[in-house]
Amino acid sequence: MTDKVSLDQLAVNTIRTLAMDGVQKANSGHPGMPMGMAAAAYVLWTRCMRHNPANPRWANRDRFILSAGHGSMLLYSLLYLTGYEDFTLDQLKQFRQWGSLTPGHPETELSPAIETTTGPLGQGFANGVGMAIGAAHLMAKFNRADVELLDYFIYAIVSDGDLMEGVAAEAASMAGHLKLGRLIYIYDDNEISIDGKTNIAFTEDRAKRFESYGWHVQTVADGNDLDGIEAAVRAAQADPRPSIICVKAVIGYGSPNRAGTSKAHGEPLGVEEVRLTKQNLGWPYEDPFTVPEESLAHFRQSLVRGRAQEDEWNGRLAAYAAAHPDLAAEWRQWESGDLPAGWQSAMPVFPSDKPLATREASGKVLNAFATVLPMLLGGSADLRPSNNTFLDGLGEFQPGNYIGRNFHYGVREHAMGSVMNGMALTRPLIPYGGTFMVFYDYMRSAVRMAAMMGLRTIYVYTHDSIGLGEDGPTHQPIEQLMGLRTVPNLTMIRPADANETAVAWRLAIENNHGPTALALTRQKLPVFDRTRYGSAEGVARGAYVLSPSSTGRHEAIIIATGSEVSVAIEAQDLLAAEGIGVSVVSMPSWELFEKQSREYRDEVLPPAVTARLAIEAGISFGWSKYVGEKGEVIALDRFGASAPYQVLMEKFGFTAANASARVRRMVR
Repeated sequence: MTDKVSLDQLAVNTIRTLAMDGVQKANSGHPGMPMGMAAAAYVLWTRCMRHNPANPRWANRDRFILSAGHGSMLLYSLLYLTGYEDFTLDQLKQFRQWGSLTPGHPETELSPAIETTTGPLGQGFANGVGMAIGAAHLMAKFNRADVELLDYFIYAIVSDGDLMEGVAAEAASMAGHLKLGRLIYIYDDNEISIDGKTNIAFTEDRAKRFESYGWHVQTVADGNDLDGIEAAVRAAQADPRPSIICVKAVIGYGSPNRAGTSKAHGEPLGVEEVRLTKQNLGWPYEDPFTVPEESLAHFRQSLVRGRAQEDEWNGRLAAYAAAHPDLAAEWRQWESGDLPAGWQSAMPVFPSDKPLATREASGKVLNAFATVLPMLLGGSADLRPSNNTFLDGLGEFQPGNYIGRNFHYGVREHAMGSVMNGMALTRPLIPYGGTFMVFYDYMRSAVRMAAMMGLRTIYVYTHDSIGLGEDGPTHQPIEQLMGLRTVPNLTMIRPADANETAVAWRLAIENNHGPTALALTRQKLPVFDRTRYGSAEGVARGAYVLSPSSTGRHEAIIIATGSEVSVAIEAQDLLAAEGIGVSVVSMPSWELFEKQSREYRDEVLPPAVTARLAIEAGISFGWSKYVGEKGEVIALDRFGASAPYQVLMEKFGFTAANASARVRRMVR
């Protein structure tokens, strides 16, 4: 019989050899990190982490994030070995191949066993902070003194590269402030990056850095010290602060010629080096992807443990339901992912008697929906009064008050986006986050990841054009509107008035397969009288005829978005006085419009009407799709300027006089 020490070593080397073999067969990938961190991952997955491979989305499971997503063969090997049915040995053999569940970096949309999509360094680190926020909020809402319904941890393996990224610094600072004690990160402190030793660019004392953030910091001097790693994890579990365990691992451990060098990082070891490494590790099997029966049986005990852990929790849930039936019913409703029945009826309707900035309307709509949607929560990157993102009377999420639904992200736009992703992965939480639209650039990577994962995140981007005025070109978004439209699976909505804003919010909440960005004005806009103009429900179709031609002739179309729609309406009136028949189309969302039938799109934009003018206070790129070869665009293909917004709109041509003149030229 193999003794425990020998069995542990066999199991760890099984992870290493599977990682080596997968990368070698693909002739592509990163073998070094899985080889170096195999021991730490083994301890976490078989001794410390609570998970049930037979039910990957069990509510009280511990979450695991491979933030260093390039080492994905480590995660895939663990998933196969511990018994997750999606991850067969054949899947490991298809590493990085078309149609496999084992792409180069983990993708959560491919399998429920993957908690989050990682790869861009720092993103997984910040996602974990969002998951810890989600956990803290759920525990504050549902746990009671007599029955603790939820008590799971969020674990991650993070790398030097993760810690170098600015988003990780932002998120770590936030986690320390919030005292997120169920967050435990194992840091692969191997001191190697692609370019060589990390000390060529990365020399600060990382342990002291995290201590200054308010984290619990430990160091394990030997990356193969199984008992030392386990003791560190146990100590982290008991500490009320977020924890980071600095594990002094050796990248490419076991490789005679590449261990401890950058050569082990991002390329296959080579057939001969794989052979020498297995020999060096005392691995007696020549065939690739060999998994000793004893090792597999040992790993598959995770199925037995996981079933017992989930059974224990189910008993706890039964006791909870008996003691707190109303809360248990609410928990079941939350866990189903369904929104409360009739929630849409809370949507306000705005009168047309006075102008209202769409950012102001957004705040009113948000508060109305928050009263009936307890899973809706969020905040702003230090711009709460400007973004109108505060939920009145619903508390602030702070240490000691994790039940609060208002978040202070600080001036941390990138972390806000990535943390929101982690919160959205804590289903069914619906996070929103606000900032000025120009600062979307700081969070672009996080938005892209949300779109890739299909997360229900909502971005409140205010001050959406030169209409913000005196702050000038540094704060005036020009290319951001079109930039948002280029992101696959992201819905961007730029409402024209308060009632379009209300519908936009409803659509964003209903959108459970991808993120939504709301582009909102600083300046006040008229609220259209819907007894005269088309219904704001047209927003749901992306574009609609807000005001048909009143002359009995249809000679031209003016298409506009957001604040420029009112300019289009004024221009229509000027042209109608001259007998020129023009329809005005409000087009708040290209993405929603493109999903409509060809018949509907042709109804809104009749192909026979080729005199078309688009008006949008952003770059002109892309508008040719809708105006055609004979159409024109009033746009801004330069940066703005500092002046009152009324002056800017006039100087840059966003006026009814200019719009009517452009149409007049086209039709005569």
